[in-house]
Amino acid sequence: MEEVAKVEGIDSEIIRQEVAGGRVVVCKNRHRGHCRPTGIGNRLKTKVNANIGTSENHADKAVELEKLRVAVAAGADAVMDLSTGGDLREIRREILKESLVPIGTVPIYQIAVDTVKKGKKGIVEMSVDDIFSTIQQQGEEGVDFITVHCGITKEAMARLTAQGRILDVVSRGGSFLATWMAYNNRENPLYEYYDRLLEIAAEHEMVLSLGDGLRPGCIADATDRGQIQELIMLGELTQRAQDFGVQVMIEGPGHVPIHQIEANILLEKSLCNGAPFYVLGPVVTDIAPGYDHITSAIGGAVAAAAGADFLCYVTPSEHLRLPTVEDVRTGVIVARIAAHAADISKGRPSAIELDNRMARYRKDLDWEGQIATSIDPETARKLYESSPSGDGTTCTMCGDYCAIKLIRTQGKKS
Repeated sequence: MEEVAKVEGIDSEIIRQEVAGGRVVVCKNRHRGHCRPTGIGNRLKTKVNANIGTSENHADKAVELEKLRVAVAAGADAVMDLSTGGDLREIRREILKESLVPIGTVPIYQIAVDTVKKGKKGIVEMSVDDIFSTIQQQGEEGVDFITVHCGITKEAMARLTAQGRILDVVSRGGSFLATWMAYNNRENPLYEYYDRLLEIAAEHEMVLSLGDGLRPGCIADATDRGQIQELIMLGELTQRAQDFGVQVMIEGPGHVPIHQIEANILLEKSLCNGAPFYVLGPVVTDIAPGYDHITSAIGGAVAAAAGADFLCYVTPSEHLRLPTVEDVRTGVIVARIAAHAADISKGRPSAIELDNRMARYRKDLDWEGQIATSIDPETARKLYESSPSGDGTTCTMCGDYCAIKLIRTQGKKS
């Protein structure tokens, strides 16, 4: 907590109070000595997460490790390994070994892949013991936070079915559990045996990220009965976790039109005792494949300004393919822009000072200062130097007609 306070520039007693109240979580598994503890939540800088990981079609550990390096270099505060192809344990262990930022996973992916590899019918034959032994293993390995879809209950599924959706369940982990529940006619084990999950999380000091398995996958399905029923349940599970001494954050939608985003944030904060809110985007329109890093940044800025605490990036590849290394970098930078814009709205002095510094450098026509202050100095320098002006004092947009230069010249004459 003291390390987080130092990074955030606030008193450690504030961190202690916010953690005690469940409004801030500190991501750091007790087994990862080299991990930077990262605070997420109320009164703190808005954080950004980057998703990496293999698929069945692309399972190259070296590429995923490069994505990790690029994401952290671009400013990601945390990284999630969502691998489903190759040797998942080896990939995860290498990522944990190399990363200085917190690492999250979705343990149900490992369980589902292992079940299929055993030659069983598929994910419907996952056992309850398999689920919890895998979570225990990942805790021992040092995973800092895990997404667990505990709120997909029979009741929530019934409400979703009764209302109807264009896109049903779009969460991969959520679909694994929903399919298992339907086939076995049983309640979600992560809900039914929630205390067992809390014991593991407490043992390893893992943060539980209570997943939004019923998040909307399109604008038409946003803020429906299934989503809200799950959120109500997550609120109850949040209280149980906090009473147990386990840190919790809540995952949120998804695809949400702009005018509904603030209401979603207010609902989460009210129903979940102010727990940190971790949002995927939100994506504000369904018709921009190839540009969903932008649609999510729009939604992320609105969400964080309204009180969301943690933005999961979306890359240009969303809905289309596994992200490339460059996609990862782009996704992180764009999400950081959204987070910074929100921090200005929240009145964070450090965010406001950065913009003021940039304004002073622009007034002075100090290009080195502008580039160094920018959120992506590499791209800023590349663009500036690709089209140099005659005397180097202005850019080629305005040249000698630069408003700042004209005013400065006039001031010297007078």
